[in-house]
Amino acid sequence: MCNSNLRAAVLVASSIIVSLAAAPPSVLAQDASASAPQARASSKYPWSPEDMIYTETASGFAISSDGKWVVWSKSTTNKEKDGRTSNLFLTSLTDKKEIQLTRGTDTNANPHWSPEGDLIAFTSTKSSPDAKPNMSRSQIWLMNPFGGEPWPLTTFERGVQRFEWIDKDTIIFSAEEDPTYYERQTQERKDDSRIVDDSEHTSYVRLFKLSVKDKKVTRLTKNTDWIEGWSVTKDLSHAVTVHSRELSYAWDQKTAPQTFLWDLKTGQSKQILTEGRVRPAGVQWARDGSGFYFAAPFTNDKRFFTASIRLLYFYDLASGQTKQVDLGWENGLAGGLDVVPDGFIASVAAGVRSKYARYTMQGSGASASWRRDWLTGEHAANIAGAAVSEDGKRIAYSYSTASVPGQWYAGDLDGAQISNAKKITDLNSGWAKKETSKSEVIHWKGANNDDVEGILFYPHKYETGKKYPLMLEIHGGPAGADHDSWAQSWAYPVNLVTERGAFVLKVNYHGSSDYGLKWVESICCGNYYDLEVVDLEKGVDNLIAKGLVDPDRIGTQGWSNGSILSIELTVKDPDRYKVASCGAGEVEWISDWANVDFGESFDTYYFGKSPLEDPQLYLKKSPLFELNKVKAATIIFFGTNDRNVPTEEGWTHYRALYTYGKVPVRFVLFPGEPHSPQKLSHQLRKVDEEMVWLDRYFFKNEDANNEAFKADSPLGEALRRNKIARTGAAYGTMSGNGGKQVLAPEVVTRGKLEIGRFEVTRAQFAAFDPSYKFAPGTENFPANNISFERAKAYADWLSRTTGQTWRVPNETEVASLYSGRTNENTLDYWAGYTINPEDGSLLLKKVSELHGDAPLLKEVGSFKGQGTADEELIFDLGGNVAEWVIASDGSGKTLGGSADRPLDTKSAYEPASPAYTGFRVVRGAPAK
Repeated sequence: MCNSNLRAAVLVASSIIVSLAAAPPSVLAQDASASAPQARASSKYPWSPEDMIYTETASGFAISSDGKWVVWSKSTTNKEKDGRTSNLFLTSLTDKKEIQLTRGTDTNANPHWSPEGDLIAFTSTKSSPDAKPNMSRSQIWLMNPFGGEPWPLTTFERGVQRFEWIDKDTIIFSAEEDPTYYERQTQERKDDSRIVDDSEHTSYVRLFKLSVKDKKVTRLTKNTDWIEGWSVTKDLSHAVTVHSRELSYAWDQKTAPQTFLWDLKTGQSKQILTEGRVRPAGVQWARDGSGFYFAAPFTNDKRFFTASIRLLYFYDLASGQTKQVDLGWENGLAGGLDVVPDGFIASVAAGVRSKYARYTMQGSGASASWRRDWLTGEHAANIAGAAVSEDGKRIAYSYSTASVPGQWYAGDLDGAQISNAKKITDLNSGWAKKETSKSEVIHWKGANNDDVEGILFYPHKYETGKKYPLMLEIHGGPAGADHDSWAQSWAYPVNLVTERGAFVLKVNYHGSSDYGLKWVESICCGNYYDLEVVDLEKGVDNLIAKGLVDPDRIGTQGWSNGSILSIELTVKDPDRYKVASCGAGEVEWISDWANVDFGESFDTYYFGKSPLEDPQLYLKKSPLFELNKVKAATIIFFGTNDRNVPTEEGWTHYRALYTYGKVPVRFVLFPGEPHSPQKLSHQLRKVDEEMVWLDRYFFKNEDANNEAFKADSPLGEALRRNKIARTGAAYGTMSGNGGKQVLAPEVVTRGKLEIGRFEVTRAQFAAFDPSYKFAPGTENFPANNISFERAKAYADWLSRTTGQTWRVPNETEVASLYSGRTNENTLDYWAGYTINPEDGSLLLKKVSELHGDAPLLKEVGSFKGQGTADEELIFDLGGNVAEWVIASDGSGKTLGGSADRPLDTKSAYEPASPAYTGFRVVRGAPAK
């Protein structure tokens, strides 16, 4: 759940698994960290479950006042921590310089430049030198980004929630008050009891002023409630605060938040925005302090804000009047806004692609209006988030599509024109070698004959005219949405499905956000399920009618509301759906009303009545009583501390399918987890279990998963070696142009490079040069005593003979493959220990006593192959013969280890003797 009033789409070691593989078995329930083997998805595909979990993300971009630097936070995963960590980076906007400002496994985030641009304040969980017992780890720290270590500014027991610079010596922040005596006594007793909605003992959230020079903290407000939003003028004369007045507001939305305007010079406050149902969700003062902007939800419902659009308002300080800002766009805002000197920059909701615009204030005060200009530039159509400089002349933004992973760019902003954009991040660089699924935005007629928009992802290696399986991946919410932006995650691992040869369809069904008020409100008041299911089914029908999808191979998966709809599909159209992956999904609604933190505001809104008013309606809406119809093999996921969808719903779903005994069912519990699992191990377990399930019951590829098999074991190596091409006893493949066929090297891919799996063998070289002689039984040894010119001549001959392009590789494209390789067939191997230069000289004297040509050479592939789980093995880069490459000046040089030279990483590279010199070839033209 992304906020308190939506079952949103979001975004495994100690999981508990309950499974029913065939009916009716005994139930298996055990702690997977103890004895249950962890299911692992097949490793034969380029994308892995780890790719969905161990990702890098960037956030918190802030541009310096001189426009020369941007500070930001990079989030990475930490396996030892079983979670994420984040550190600050400083990137130059004038050259390619990048500086890492913080290090370690703490969470360093939310960087803010001081007004003069010489300091950066940020929040950190780093342990403070003067930390108090029980002190929160989330505090404000300060640093000089151009030198020196950071130092802590605050030592609040409760920690800092949010802060802003006001001037060079003043920071304003919000925080809970320190614990009362009653709370301290409770803590000392180690009493972890909880009183629901205990407003009397829930610490108030107030505003504080912090002096940077002496660290003095001054309380600015004395409110007896909880400030959830605020903004302060730059001259420290006024503040606006939004106060939560009821701890149970998310459940019933009875007591609305209230807004106050503070005169900070007198300490006086007054309530404002009292007319109508305007509930600010964010406030920002205009740069001149003449008033403030705020977004607020708008709905036609008289009671709940469960489904709404976001409108923008401006409060004029002088007149005390509030007016709606005319965005010129009926769907409202899509995200936040950046205030600039002449107005603001914001994105508006426009379906799968939000639109960014610059709004310039015309006039002033209560009579002001705003002119809209759409942002233009190379990436303007797919900006997913932005940060603008104080003067409004520089912008940093995130760009991605559903098929292109996200990166951040920075550019000049002249009015609404973005120019001179350059990439400033290099996130998830390992993905560059992986194929991503092609995607397109599609439309069809859904419920009420309305236009429905979705995103279709194509199978990898798609062939026109062929029919493929289809997997629905349904977003949560329901007031969520899928966008034309990169969104691979543990909840929705698109490329793991498409690389297995299936389409994936994401649907922005009725009730989704970003399509206007009528659309988001369309499923209220008893229409829940009725329109969304039709939209999803019609989307499937559309793809079948186009001849893209095999109607007998359709599945569905989703988290939260996406799971709720997946369950409903398996009940309403059981013959269509062959498999279902359901994360935190509902099957019975009466208990939901009381057991969910927002049960009244969600259920009563979407069903039109509470279960107290109409229990039969709730029974009718619950798919529990139709689960006997299900024919889909179903896997279920839940966190045991889920307050958005009760964990008991998962047990009910599982027990019902188990009792009927008609379909395979598996139930995975994540101990201690909320609505979405936070531990990396749990996220990974979810994806692993899910893909094993799909391989078994959807893709019918059960053999790809074997719980007893360790991929990097000797057995795994032997199985991977099974794929090595042979022609008779010789390594290689027969290839030719026309009638003549010759023994050619087998190639494997490394990125876009096709390179020989082995060095060119003696048998392969002899096909080019019949005069090349070798001892019987050594046809699979590397060709040796090969000069640079002879290596190039072989590649030219092979090109002519096969009609393909073969060549000796360029140093720049293969150097990284040879660097850092472990000891293979080098002199150290023959010595039996790590040798130094003096040892090497002495050992070569002993080698000379051996008989034969290059007696230390071994058959290619004698040592362990190199390659990750998703790569074909490549051999002998670290030893056997040194290999010719083409240097930058066109001359020949050798790379890699050789059997007659020590590994000796301390010495400069020493070429092998001619007897231990050979080569490897690549196929295809050099990259431009």
